[in-house]
Amino acid sequence: MIRVLLADDQPLIRSGFRALLDLEDDFEVIAEAADGEEGLALIKEHLLDVALIDIQMPVMGGIEATRHIAADPALTDVHVVILTNYGTDEYVLHDLRAGAAGFLAKDIVPEDLLHTVRVAARGDALLTPSTIRKLIHRYLTQPPPATGTALKALTSREREGVTLAARALSNDQIADHMAISPMTAKTHINRAMTKLHARDRAQLDVLAYQSGLVSPGTG
Repeated sequence: MIRVLLADDQPLIRSGFRALLDLEDDFEVIAEAADGEEGLALIKEHLLDVALIDIQMPVMGGIEATRHIAADPALTDVHVVILTNYGTDEYVLHDLRAGAAGFLAKDIVPEDLLHTVRVAARGDALLTPSTIRKLIHRYLTQPPPATGTALKALTSREREGVTLAARALSNDQIADHMAISPMTAKTHINRAMTKLHARDRAQLDVLAYQSGLVSPGTG
């Protein structure tokens, strides 16, 4: 069961999303919030898998709330998806830097909403390779100072796994490429995330491009 929080200052948006999630057997909407501060308190109170958080809310917006979640070790397993009316690169970039797994337009079709929440709950990336390449090309061409040093701590197999993950391959596909089991592939990815201080696969993908491990023209 995927446990979900909905945080949006528009009751109609919350009720619409809740109605869609409640129709599925593998979702349970645990709580709703009308602002970021209330949402953050509920996230700390309940054991959640995914938090759908509006980017613009009273008291505390979605990006600020996401930063608090990402900075709290007790909330490591909470995956944030930002809800937005804006699809611009700048907003996507801020979402990722804050620690979100990805973003979701409010006019998304129901099937894509359900898919997005399921992907987020698994801790997988929610960005297509083309979206990542565009972001890297326009905004992330300068790697953070610690990235190059951190990459040296990766084993050759971990580096290979990260490279494949950044090309939007699943653990099963990574396992096939590396001739290993899916569990071993997942272990390589998780260890790389720990060493690179990546909160989830989305941040790991961005770091792979930032560091030059994967170039925007590949994948």
